[in-house]
Amino acid sequence: MGAQWKQAGREAAAHKKGQVVGKLVREIMIAAKLGGADPDLNARLYVAVDKAKKASVTKDTIDRAIKKGAGLLDEKIEYEAVVYEGFAPHKVPVVVECLTDNRNRTAPDIRHLFAKGGQLGTPGSMSFFFEHLGVVEATHTDRSRDPEADAIEAGAENLEPLDSADIPEGSQGTRFYTGLKDLAHVSKWLKQAGWNIAASEMRYVAKNPVELTGKERDHVVEFLHALDDHDDVHHVYAGLK
Repeated sequence: MGAQWKQAGREAAAHKKGQVVGKLVREIMIAAKLGGADPDLNARLYVAVDKAKKASVTKDTIDRAIKKGAGLLDEKIEYEAVVYEGFAPHKVPVVVECLTDNRNRTAPDIRHLFAKGGQLGTPGSMSFFFEHLGVVEATHTDRSRDPEADAIEAGAENLEPLDSADIPEGSQGTRFYTGLKDLAHVSKWLKQAGWNIAASEMRYVAKNPVELTGKERDHVVEFLHALDDHDDVHHVYAGLK
């Protein structure tokens, strides 16, 4: 879950924009580090660059992030991935992925955020509630295309339709689930088959999401927003419908 919310004032808006750009640039660097500097051969990088362009990140900033991540500059990429697990209010399971250049700064901040109504767990404590999978979200302009057949051919393990709000008019959309090691192969196959890749990443997918309503749900969403707003937080996954 990575929702954003309205903030009053120009300073708050500017801070938020800078924060979003920072997270997009970090994702580009990590994607380039893991899969190489060519977006055509690196689905994760392709998606990250596309998101950055839509957020009006400059071409120079994108190019520099790719080169830095791929080790083509003298500067070394110093970010490491750190995962925190625990419960949001009302026992909703949560996994928080961070990209940080200072674990000693990030850890106490995340502990403080969990202390506000949640409960921080130990590494692996939420593994019962989530599956760690590769996820490819894609759309196709050919509405007669058979996503199930393509999933089999690509090597995906499962699939489900995307929400209609996420599908361009005149297209169909599918979310393909893969094993972690198969993510790059499935993304590449789908792209070659004419699918427009909107997301290609590893995610924690809730097995049995909790359904809450009213003030309880609002309480959980507020907690998740606070986590997501931290500069070092890259993704927040919650077992919430």
